[in-house]
Amino acid sequence: MPRPPVSASIITLNEEKNIARAIESVRSWVQEVVVVDSGSTDQTLEIARSLGARVIQNPWRGYGQQKNFAQSKVTHDWVLNLDADEAITPELALEIQNSLSKNEGKNIQGYLMPRLSFYLGRWIRHGGWYPNRSLRLYHRQHARWTEPDVHEECIVDGAVEILSKDILHYPFRRIEDQIETNLKFSRLGAVRLSKSGKKKNLPLLILKPIGKFLETFIIKKGFLDGMVGFIISVNAAHSIFLKYAYFYEEVRELDQ
Repeated sequence: MPRPPVSASIITLNEEKNIARAIESVRSWVQEVVVVDSGSTDQTLEIARSLGARVIQNPWRGYGQQKNFAQSKVTHDWVLNLDADEAITPELALEIQNSLSKNEGKNIQGYLMPRLSFYLGRWIRHGGWYPNRSLRLYHRQHARWTEPDVHEECIVDGAVEILSKDILHYPFRRIEDQIETNLKFSRLGAVRLSKSGKKKNLPLLILKPIGKFLETFIIKKGFLDGMVGFIISVNAAHSIFLKYAYFYEEVRELDQ
């Protein structure tokens, strides 16, 4: 049975080190690749165009907003949303194509797929990093991205199927990259706490990071990833600490 055509959408900002891998993982079997860029100053756009992607520039307004904008610019109803630091394996590509071919009559409007991350020389399978299933393939007439300050997600009106093969994820080249990401997302998390009307709470500032370390390293078995698992868990705790520290600082300044 023929499958419906698929558009791949990727949002970018200075992703010259990643974008070729992402596009090359899909361009042989999707019908178009759309890259929505928010102001790259490196070679991202040139690389994307050289690989046949259609490039659209749009000012940055947030992750969910940018993904919804990209969704509005693709040609086909089935959309594969891919981050620039990800890649679709040949096994997942085949599973996607077979699933879409068998989709007729099932009312399936979205597909969840596991994501396997590579960090500090190894694939990470514990600590909450895996399987980390994400809804990345969906029918755009029945789906939209939420638009919070952080941690957007795709909401689908209809049935969802879980695929078994992995998206490959290459999130950080070095530890400092993870720390920089922690700084960015902890600040956004603090803003979200502030908007929720919460009051500063010193016990949370102390206990939340400890709880996050125990959750990722012990309960979710991050220790099975060895020293890398320990580094991940410490960084996760640090990110939570920063979020509540930033929030504490912001509320304290408003109270003065």
